[in-house]
Amino acid sequence: MSIRIQHIDRRWVVITIATLVVAVGWATYGHWGPAAKRQVATISSRIANRGATGAGADSAKHEQLGSAHSHEGHDHAGHEETSVIELSAQARKNIGLKTAKVKLSTFMRTIPVPGIVVERHGRTKSRVVAPLTGIVTRVHVIEGEAVEPGRPLFDLRLTHEDLVQAQVEFLRIAEELDVVNREIERLRPTAENGAIPKKTLLDRQYELQKLRAGQKAQRESLLLHGFSGNQVDEILETRSLRSNLTICVPDASTEKLPASDRASNPKSSPSRLFVVEEMRVESGRLVTAGDPLLSLADYSELHIEGNAFEQDGQLVADALREHWKITAIVENHTPSGTPVPNLAIVYLSDQIDSATRTLHFYLRLPNEKTRDEVADGHRFINWRFKPGQRTQLRVPVEKWPDRIVLPADAVVQDGAESFVFQENGDHLDRRPVQVEYRDLHAVVIAQDGSLFPGDV
Repeated sequence: MSIRIQHIDRRWVVITIATLVVAVGWATYGHWGPAAKRQVATISSRIANRGATGAGADSAKHEQLGSAHSHEGHDHAGHEETSVIELSAQARKNIGLKTAKVKLSTFMRTIPVPGIVVERHGRTKSRVVAPLTGIVTRVHVIEGEAVEPGRPLFDLRLTHEDLVQAQVEFLRIAEELDVVNREIERLRPTAENGAIPKKTLLDRQYELQKLRAGQKAQRESLLLHGFSGNQVDEILETRSLRSNLTICVPDASTEKLPASDRASNPKSSPSRLFVVEEMRVESGRLVTAGDPLLSLADYSELHIEGNAFEQDGQLVADALREHWKITAIVENHTPSGTPVPNLAIVYLSDQIDSATRTLHFYLRLPNEKTRDEVADGHRFINWRFKPGQRTQLRVPVEKWPDRIVLPADAVVQDGAESFVFQENGDHLDRRPVQVEYRDLHAVVIAQDGSLFPGDV
């Protein structure tokens, strides 16, 4: 059995499908209608904004061209807008802008070497010891106080029996000398007149010589016990035993004298100041000769110990031979990174440190006070540089004369380009330059015509 399908007109098919679609859409309008409206509104808004932006861009372009044409009439012909910066006086102050004239100078190429601030061994610190045996009756200073040479430190009551006997014998001989001198003066006229034998006068003169020899020996005994020459002279002048001793700050002019001379010398040297450290005694303490009483520190001058690597040792030796000055940057210092220039090498070690494989060299570092005030009758000071501070040393290794040297911050690097800003009236013109050498602190500019001495 066969079924015959009749030909159907395509137009009726399309009409039928369209009718079905409209019917289904109308039936489901509640689901898709609102979303479709929002989408149409969004697309319309974007099209409107794009048209407004295009119109604004065209307007801005015309305004920019008009401004450029009007700017051509000003007195800034020859400047390119991309290489010119205009800054008001307030803007310069806000950014801390500083200008300086370009000039030729000698550039010292340096290498960095680590260092540390250290004491001058044998000079910075010294000990004050008891010159004689006795009891401390008074302490004049406190720990941390600043004292000048000649300032009293301790009062000591002498208790050593041998010292007392030595003073007694010294005074006994002095009295006998006075008696013999008076006897000689009395016998001399009569011996010259022949009233008495001259042998009597000679015997008295021989006795005088023996007493003088004994007095000299006894004087040396007192000096060995710890008395100073001035103190012995005082005993002889006053004809009294010395029972107390004042120990003073040593004077720089008496450093080569015995300890007791230095301790009691009344002179002072205001140029030096010592800080009292390590107070070891108090009132009532019995001390014997040689016992440490306290330590004094003079921080007015220190050393910087540089630690050069073994391969840089010859460069440091060359700098010492040429008498080149070294600049130090002290860490943990206010203001931070402030350079300390013109430091001279005092001496260079002759051996390599076996542990660190470094070569030590030492720089003289003059110090300066940052505080000097008096509180409760005691003077206190603080110093700018302190032992233990870390430093970075710039050791010169090569000398380049007649070069344009600028601070590192004055040269801007942008990729392969380096340029500076040259002052031109109220403008700053960008000038490309060739850099011959650069480090963290300075830049050497080639003299190729981009900058000339006298430019700002």
